[in-house]
Amino acid sequence: MTGTQGPKHKRDLTRRKVVVAGGAAVAAVGAGGALAMPASADEATEAAGTASASAAGTAKTCYKLTSETTEGPYYIDADKLRQDITEDKEGIPLTLQLKVIDSETCKPVADAAVDVWHCDALGLYSGYESFSQGGGTAPTDAPSGTPTDVPSGTPTGEPPSGGGGGGHEEPTSDTRYLRGTWKTDKQGRVTFKTIFPGWYQGRCVHIHTKVHVDGEWTDAGYEGGHACHTGQFFFDEESVLASAVVEPYASNTAERTTLTEDTIYDQSGAAGGLLKLRYDKRDISKGVRASLTVGVDPAATHDGQDAPQPGTSASASPSASAS
Repeated sequence: MTGTQGPKHKRDLTRRKVVVAGGAAVAAVGAGGALAMPASADEATEAAGTASASAAGTAKTCYKLTSETTEGPYYIDADKLRQDITEDKEGIPLTLQLKVIDSETCKPVADAAVDVWHCDALGLYSGYESFSQGGGTAPTDAPSGTPTDVPSGTPTGEPPSGGGGGGHEEPTSDTRYLRGTWKTDKQGRVTFKTIFPGWYQGRCVHIHTKVHVDGEWTDAGYEGGHACHTGQFFFDEESVLASAVVEPYASNTAERTTLTEDTIYDQSGAAGGLLKLRYDKRDISKGVRASLTVGVDPAATHDGQDAPQPGTSASASPSASAS
């Protein structure tokens, strides 16, 4: 695909035009905790819950739906079908392990297309370096000058307000680091290799995601279907503070918003997208393993436009709604 994208919001339609690289579906290691259960619940508990729900024959929800959030202004429709999205970006290695399930039946959602994207250690989004706010030295692949297709007066600092997904911006460069799409296996699992995200003014540390279903995997990639979930994953404060003393994060001078101050995260723990993290508390630079079970409604359409408006508080600045 080219760096310039067409209209973004095509309800009930997604297209992935990059050929999927060879190899079977990923064999992910243990997923995160159940959303309506403690985050440490293991697969045995999960299997027991599924069997119990089947035996009862009820429509009772066994997992809470993972919170829907705004898409944000920097989504690009799956230019890269891959599991390792790091490219040449420096940062703490992060393995993101997800398990996507039907929140009504607790059954895994197989062959779904899962998108993830996030900023680099200095707060820059690929494709949008001239828009996104970097709290450090701009990368060498950032576009120089002012793009000719940017309306006059467009700020070059913090991202536009994320408000219900309205404020989407068209890409201004062809960079695509820290973005990727891959399919869930028969157990609903998918794994991505990336780096621990950085931060920018107005938002806590986070990763964006979309889950697409009812499409078809072909030689051309993933076509058709609809987005049944648009959300974000979050990191606890302990891990973020640990990362902040490691380069290149230590060079990020942007004012940081804490998890409790964030206007997108709903403070509901795993159900709100809070990741379960494992790392060496003595040296986070060795790498982080993050996991979560994501409860979705495959029959629903959530493209990021139906998410609640970001909240405001007396202490929140206008920029706090950036996505």
